Amino acid sequence: MSSTVNTRSGRDEASAAADTERLIDTERYPLDGRDLHPDDPRHGAYWSVVERARSGLRSDGCAVLESFVTLAGVRQLNDEIVAVKPETHFSMQVINPYFHTHVNPEFADDHPVNTFTERSSGFIPGDAWPSVCAMDTLFRAPQVCRLLADCLEIDALHCYADPLAGLTANILDPGQQFPWHFDTNDFAVTVLVQPSDEGGLFEYAPAVRSAADEGFEQIGALLAGGQDGVHTLELRPGDLQIFRGRYSLHRVTRVAPNSQPRHAAIFAYTHQPGVIGRLERTRQLFGRVLAEHEAAERSRVRDDDLLD
Repeated sequence: MSSTVNTRSGRDEASAAADTERLIDTERYPLDGRDLHPDDPRHGAYWSVVERARSGLRSDGCAVLESFVTLAGVRQLNDEIVAVKPETHFSMQVINPYFHTHVNPEFADDHPVNTFTERSSGFIPGDAWPSVCAMDTLFRAPQVCRLLADCLEIDALHCYADPLAGLTANILDPGQQFPWHFDTNDFAVTVLVQPSDEGGLFEYAPAVRSAADEGFEQIGALLAGGQDGVHTLELRPGDLQIFRGRYSLHRVTRVAPNSQPRHAAIFAYTHQPGVIGRLERTRQLFGRVLAEHEAAERSRVRDDDLLD
């Protein structure tokens, strides 16, 4: 598993672990339970959490750990987001579900590839966060990585090495939305920090495509306003969501004009260490790329042939 030292701030294991304990409801989510004797109630409680999450991920690619972050922790996360919010890259584009912005003449005008919707939202880049902060503590906590890996039924997770997209926050101010789209990574981990008063709901249609089938027919129906197979989550502050967004179409509905902004922390992890994000998607979300992105793009090998 990942190192027990917070590699960004240089804090030792004990300091980072103590901070993590204050941010997470460890009574409900006993992170140390995995290593305890099977007769210990915390051991059973840990694996009960894992099994519930696995069940959701197996059935529809989504699991929610309700109130994972304490209310005090949520307040701290939101204070940090508000403090660096001036660093947010806001943009408005019309995109298709694959983040493309231009018509493809190889497809019909009403095809999903040529169906474009407004994306109006912002992302706080990874290099905006202070070296010691609650956001970074949660992101890099080894015990959190281990819990997530168990839920995902994989051996280990690594913090996304991308300097902009590894640790981010998604901002939806009043009137903004994040339309139907697919992720480029296999899964995403988010914590809702501040919900909107109205709108801002997470909706998803699980497994509408696969590595071998783009699923254009169902995608087209959803883009046309259909709701067959759509799940809606009314998340609460502190809820942690694990979501497989590579094959599931998903969106965040428009935040009402008179609502408070919606703030969500995004913790990105990868199966392998040293992964850097794709060039064009990085430029769209953050308005810039770094030398690391240029170098990674030159050596990138695709895992599938999906549009993106």
